[in-house]
Amino acid sequence: MIDIGGRRMRAVRAGAKSERPMIILEAGSFGCAADWAVVQDRLAARGLASIAYDRAGLGFSDPGQEPRDGRAIAADLEAMLERMGEQGPFVVVGHSMAGLMLRVFVPRNRDKVVGVVLVDAVTPEMMDVKTAARAVHAYRRAMKFVGRWSGLGFMRPVSLLIGDMIGLEGEASKEKRRIYGSPVHARWSADEVQNWVRTANQGREAGVFDPDLPVAVVTAGDEPAAAPLKALEAAPAHASRHGYVAHVHGANHASLLGRKFADPIVAGVEHVLKAAGL
Repeated sequence: MIDIGGRRMRAVRAGAKSERPMIILEAGSFGCAADWAVVQDRLAARGLASIAYDRAGLGFSDPGQEPRDGRAIAADLEAMLERMGEQGPFVVVGHSMAGLMLRVFVPRNRDKVVGVVLVDAVTPEMMDVKTAARAVHAYRRAMKFVGRWSGLGFMRPVSLLIGDMIGLEGEASKEKRRIYGSPVHARWSADEVQNWVRTANQGREAGVFDPDLPVAVVTAGDEPAAAPLKALEAAPAHASRHGYVAHVHGANHASLLGRKFADPIVAGVEHVLKAAGL
């Protein structure tokens, strides 16, 4: 538990610290540090240290200032890393909605970030596609209900059914289900989703990634299955001079982080490290 000035953030370290960059793992919507348990184990097996964490109000972390948009999330992460004595360099990895958050965080910390890995990640430009925008707004409306009424306790039985769609093991799976069933976690997760458009706009304002920055994109499923969406997901890698794209056959949006499909994410991390000469 890291005190960032009157409130605490929960961080999970894995792997032996070395001269190589620290891998920072940012979960998607309704996610938490436990989402990355398999990936952290496999990074550690390759001699890479990593940090996963619970954003403000999620998991074991104290709530933070509102609105819970990309700038607030980036400021919290910066404060947490500073208190932990982590000055970089970093490779940042984001799953799903975290793609928006990294578009805010990376330009603010370009001098420390040496690579980006996007895992089935959303980009701000997806909001320009009508079908994607409609899906986002439908999700936001549903999550508004979840956030408003989560205190009634309905998330607990829901967590038994879909609390761990990643396919985690042991304590990580138990923790993921406990957190998913928490009304506090649901309330603050829903608030992040309500700020989806705001965070996307902040990402646009921050600009695209530096083309000299190595970017790996790892997506779930074969490319022909959803070619237009895949093209949007892969765009940040194609815009990089050191881009890398992997489409993972058989994986879905959640299972991509699990024991069966986590290796391509690690390969993406190793790609950006090699491209950065690290």
